[in-house]
Amino acid sequence: MEGLTISWIGALAGLAIAIILILRKLNPVYALFLGAIVGALLGGANLEQTISVLISGTQSVMGTVIRVLAAGVLAGVMMESGAAETIAQAIVKKFGGSKAILALALATMIITAVGVFIPVAVLIVAPIALSVGNKMGISKLALLLALSGGGKAGNIISPNPNTIAAARGFNLDLSHVMLAGVVPAICGLLMTVLVASLLKTKGVKVSDQDTMDSDVDTSKYPALGRAIVAPLVAVILLMINPIGSISGIEALSSFKVDAMYILPIAGIVGMLAMGQGRNILKYSASGLNKMTATVLILIGAGGIAGLISASDLSAQVVGLIEASGVSGTLLAPLAGVLMAAATASTSTGVILATGSFGEAILNMGTAPLAAAVMVHTGATVIDSLPQGNYFHVTADSMKMSIKQRMGLIPYEAIVGGTMAIVATLMYGFLL
Repeated sequence: MEGLTISWIGALAGLAIAIILILRKLNPVYALFLGAIVGALLGGANLEQTISVLISGTQSVMGTVIRVLAAGVLAGVMMESGAAETIAQAIVKKFGGSKAILALALATMIITAVGVFIPVAVLIVAPIALSVGNKMGISKLALLLALSGGGKAGNIISPNPNTIAAARGFNLDLSHVMLAGVVPAICGLLMTVLVASLLKTKGVKVSDQDTMDSDVDTSKYPALGRAIVAPLVAVILLMINPIGSISGIEALSSFKVDAMYILPIAGIVGMLAMGQGRNILKYSASGLNKMTATVLILIGAGGIAGLISASDLSAQVVGLIEASGVSGTLLAPLAGVLMAAATASTSTGVILATGSFGEAILNMGTAPLAAAVMVHTGATVIDSLPQGNYFHVTADSMKMSIKQRMGLIPYEAIVGGTMAIVATLMYGFLL
């Protein structure tokens, strides 16, 4: 593959083919691979070079894949033990009905931030939201925006696949990327609460029938004190190195343990704290199963990222930006926005953006941490489109029709756009 440069037309054609095939309900992994193959061939590669492009692209995401699989232990513990539900119930109960929107958004944000996938976090909090919405007369639109917006805010500060991908894409520690997303995440949460509060009376209300299955049996859930052990251990271990660097404590700043070790350890410690040590095989197997679909999509994304990386598309985009006079800093968030919109996935969008435009973004003078945060937040703007799984999972969780769910996309874009703008201003222009 040495010396091969695929035409940018072939790269765009491959990406377009992949998107069309995903919309036609072909498995996303096969769609991404087929798009990469056809795009490479159209762009001037022969059959052997095309295979080399795919292998090179998939190899580039293996570091992310390994860490995502390791995160499955923590995710499995939080979901299977009932720890995530305990945390959500406690937050909603603490705030009460008068601050329902804030409580629901904050609950979903925290559940996602501690390592639960955003669609699973929405599924966990949705029954509570339906019950609260029925009692308070809050519309489904406002309720789902609270859950989705809170989840988006938590997702950019979590040890989830998207954050791992952002960190690996720019060779950064996961903890540094998580910390850098805190201010944008808080702004996203505040915007979620504001917009959702304005939508309380807009759209369809929650009916009594919608809440028939929303009563949750909490008798087997762990106590709150035990439920928070796993995420607490994960956060403490992940943050030791950044805290040491900031405080100047050499012993702490030299403590560098990869998230691949920390996240499983936190899950195991949490299991033992909840008295669930006997379920270690069950919980880890469940977590691995839940990660499998994500890992396969990441590998597919690596294939098409290999296509784009082997093309001159990034050079063409950089040329357009320079010719237009727009700041090169904007390439990072724009790459995240466009790639996540194309694939309807935050994590896949981050993989594509970092793999395809990472070098170009850094060459324009953007620091690696700034680039990671801007790409990451950009990928949250319009990532919930109908060709993705998240759109349909969240619609089902709130018993909404496709048309009703479509109406939420502009408001989700406001939340994601807020986080992207804040991150761009902070890391692209001010810091």
